Amino acid sequence: MCIIRVQSPEGVKRITATKRETVATFLKKVAKEFGFRNNGFSVYTNRNRTGEITASQNKSLNLLKIKHGDMLFLYPSSPAGSSSETMDTSVSQGLRPVGAPQVVEDEIDQYLIKQDGKIYRNRDQQLCRHGPLGKCVHCVPLEPFDEDYLNHLEPPVKHMSFHAYIRKLTGGADKGKFVALENISCKIKSGCEGHPPWPEGICTKCQPSAITLNRQKYRHVDNIMFENHTIADRFLDFWRKTGNQHLGYLYGRYTEHKDIPLGIRAEVAAIYEPPQIGTQNSLEILEDPKAEVVDEIAAKLGLRKVGWIFTDLVSEDTRKGTVRYSRNKDTYYLSAEECITAGNFQNQQPNICRLSPDGHFGSKFVTVVATGGPDNQVHFEGYQVSNQCMALVRDECLLPCRDAPELGYAKESSSEQYVPDVFYKDIDKFGNEITQLARPLPVEYLIIDITTTFPKDPVYTFSISQNPFPIENRDVLGETQDFHSLATYLSQNTSSIFLDIISDFHLLLFLVTNEVMPLRDSISLLLEAVRTKNEELAQTWKKSEQWATIEQLCSTVGVQISGLQEYGAMGGSTHAVSAAMWDCKHCTFMNHPGTDHCEMCNLPRT
Repeated sequence: MCIIRVQSPEGVKRITATKRETVATFLKKVAKEFGFRNNGFSVYTNRNRTGEITASQNKSLNLLKIKHGDMLFLYPSSPAGSSSETMDTSVSQGLRPVGAPQVVEDEIDQYLIKQDGKIYRNRDQQLCRHGPLGKCVHCVPLEPFDEDYLNHLEPPVKHMSFHAYIRKLTGGADKGKFVALENISCKIKSGCEGHPPWPEGICTKCQPSAITLNRQKYRHVDNIMFENHTIADRFLDFWRKTGNQHLGYLYGRYTEHKDIPLGIRAEVAAIYEPPQIGTQNSLEILEDPKAEVVDEIAAKLGLRKVGWIFTDLVSEDTRKGTVRYSRNKDTYYLSAEECITAGNFQNQQPNICRLSPDGHFGSKFVTVVATGGPDNQVHFEGYQVSNQCMALVRDECLLPCRDAPELGYAKESSSEQYVPDVFYKDIDKFGNEITQLARPLPVEYLIIDITTTFPKDPVYTFSISQNPFPIENRDVLGETQDFHSLATYLSQNTSSIFLDIISDFHLLLFLVTNEVMPLRDSISLLLEAVRTKNEELAQTWKKSEQWATIEQLCSTVGVQISGLQEYGAMGGSTHAVSAAMWDCKHCTFMNHPGTDHCEMCNLPRT
């Protein structure tokens, strides 16, 4: 047996062969190893493409004086990606590693890939000694991952952007040809047949590696921005009125964050509040039957779920309106339980990545905490958990500590589950760096902080009203979404522009998810009008039968809607509309005109 090295533009591979093996058999092995569909390549004994080795059934490797350890050189016969005769992993796939699936990345990722990303500097009048067209070390453009530049920003940036990190990996001589972003796995590899399954047996091939926690040098999102203060104020109203903690999902979009090289910003346009049970010191998320519909409607509005937000507020002085400053360096920023919840959410929303063999790496999903700041006012703090934390949570290796919220605990192996050892580095009392077993584990090793901001000039994806439509799942406050609240909203809205009236995220969700007349299959035109801010499209949808029926339902609840004929599609009078349908006082079912008994509960009309 001998091993022949074959070098190609994709790298070096080792081919096992025998001295008596024919050249044709050897070349078939080369084609299979490099992923050629057929003989669309040539192999030479010399780097300068001399000494070509041709397929022959009569010649052996020994006859050609090819021996153990020799290096051969492979060149494709046609340009990469031009025909089916090229390699499966061709250069046309860019930086995609061998074996990685074809994926479509997010729009913001596709945009940032095409950007230069370098940090351009002006000529220094004191240090630069060259002419206006020259460059030196004092004015040459910097790479986007330059740590000295990031540390001297105001405020300093501790984490480079994810795309800057990719540029760092792909900036060498090989241009990232062999870069592969591997997702951490804490599970035993399946398919190992050399021993009985765990707990009876385990080997180095199937055993997951031990994990040493490191502070992540990059982050997938560099800034969180609420479009305007109204979004946050309406969310905080629940705590102000009840004193109970509250939770919501952030819907928005990812855009370029220009303050950091190749940075990504999560812009929040709306907050959806799912079913939940909140007390003064706890939150329980309930199953949401409308979750899929909400994501669908948001997608048609050009939005997506970008994160989650929760409150941790305790009133300190009700007269001054101050809150307690409880999350700081002396306590914790995120508790272990919150880190595990954030890790779950991030695993549900993976970041599509072309450089990962799995097709995804990390997550852009963010966490926002509304809590007291150093000035005892409400502050919004943004975070993510690291990719290592995501792996520990995904494989169920991390637990919270009951009496210490700032500490997590790496599970120990049991007969049901093997858990790899988890370590972290710390400084002892003598100033020496030591390695500690993560039982327990300070959660600051798992947290990445993200700046959370509000713009100087507010942005409005949805219109703002002095009497807005009620937010979903706030029945505990007496704020319900029904046709009475819709009629009240329409009667109090004084705008003459229909698009402004209907451009409310919570109203659009109600129109789609209400049980009386859901418009899921007929609202696409209106959603497109809201997304593009097209009043003409909105007027077209207003003339549809669906909106006329909605007006009829609103008119039965006894609220006088000013200008109903103006908004209506039928052009009839308010009295005529009121006579159309009636709601049962017992079960609230909407009945057709001319009936004396409820079609649902069969009780008489009252």
